[in-house]
Amino acid sequence: MAQYSLNVIALVATLLMWPLAAAAQLNVLISGGFSGPYEQLSPEFERVTGIKLVTGSGSSQGTGPQTIAAQLARGAPADVVILSREGLTELIGAGRIVAGTDVDLARTPLGVAMRAGAAKPDVSTVEAFTRVVVNAKAVAVPSSTSGIFLKNEIFPRLGIADKVNVKATPRGTGAAAMVAAGEADVAVMPVSEIVHAPGVELAGTIADEIQLNQVFAAAVVAGSKQIDAANRLIAFLASERAFAAIQSGGMEPVGAHRK
Repeated sequence: MAQYSLNVIALVATLLMWPLAAAAQLNVLISGGFSGPYEQLSPEFERVTGIKLVTGSGSSQGTGPQTIAAQLARGAPADVVILSREGLTELIGAGRIVAGTDVDLARTPLGVAMRAGAAKPDVSTVEAFTRVVVNAKAVAVPSSTSGIFLKNEIFPRLGIADKVNVKATPRGTGAAAMVAAGEADVAVMPVSEIVHAPGVELAGTIADEIQLNQVFAAAVVAGSKQIDAANRLIAFLASERAFAAIQSGGMEPVGAHRK
């Protein structure tokens, strides 16, 4: 009888502890490119798994205190990071990522944002794009992966590095906000950040010859105590269940091509 009572007590204790185990918490640091799909998908993930997501944001690359790398360096709590593949490669090299946990989620091209309601110029050819950015009073770009690509590679290659009035902001949201406020004529940034930004519209994607089809990826942060839960989130975001949200967010699911 005493053994039976002990067994019952143990069973009740296990049942009482079960909700606590199910209610794990994940700290996620995400850059702007994948934010649209993530915001759509995170409530479903929380509902299905019981895992609470606490989300912070940062730039994939660049300088300053709000890059994801800088936040991790100063000890910001993070179990999962979601950012450009270029930025993730840097984190892997710095030993910030659990080996083998990185997964490519989706890709998106660079596009040109115009103020909502403004006439949309042709940006589909290299020549047309060049005219637009040279003639603009200001061109807003993120200071992260896409802005680095434009300033260091594309504008010099086109011979217009000294002819484009570039206004770099830490995040794509800031670049879009500059266009919406009339502080810049256009912004060049990932399409996935244009389609859900208030006050702007997509004029079009830039030509293949100067295009960066930016891949966004996720990985588990070294030192995380929630590796199983973190891997569940990454698998969910990479699954077919996430494809519709990814596509509606201006991105293409990597799907079978993911790393």
